[in-house]
Amino acid sequence: MFVSLHNSLNKIYKFSGYIAATFLILVAIFILIGISSRIFGFYIRGLAEYSGYCMASASFFALAYTFVEGGHIRITLFLEKLSGYKKWLMETWCLSIASFFSGYLAFYFLKMLIISYKFQERSEGADEILIWIPQTSVALGSIIFFISVLHRLILIFLERSHD
Repeated sequence: MFVSLHNSLNKIYKFSGYIAATFLILVAIFILIGISSRIFGFYIRGLAEYSGYCMASASFFALAYTFVEGGHIRITLFLEKLSGYKKWLMETWCLSIASFFSGYLAFYFLKMLIISYKFQERSEGADEILIWIPQTSVALGSIIFFISVLHRLILIFLERSHD
């Protein structure tokens, strides 16, 4: 059961990375359209805001994938000097703190999303889009990141119990 859950979560993290890449492509497209529109003398409302929303979405969807792939700045320089129980203890402590803060972040992004949806808040930019729409991807990305950190913490405990 744990193996299938582990594999499913890894697929979610990888898919999250693909979503992040898609949002980065959208950022490039919106910027190119904005540049082209100035050259050819027409204006499309909200392109700057949309590229900002896509950038935020890309950043948060990339968190889990980057974490699982080992791309985040970690304390590995310090941890590789340790071994055995001391290494396990430090890694457990660091992942516990990271789980707490990423869970806190995910909770408040979700809370912000719910409040924005409830009050039908609109952006202050030229597009006046319902702000919960771009906030959804940020909240979802932060939740996936929290799950990835918690997943790693659980794996550390499971690996220790098998030793």
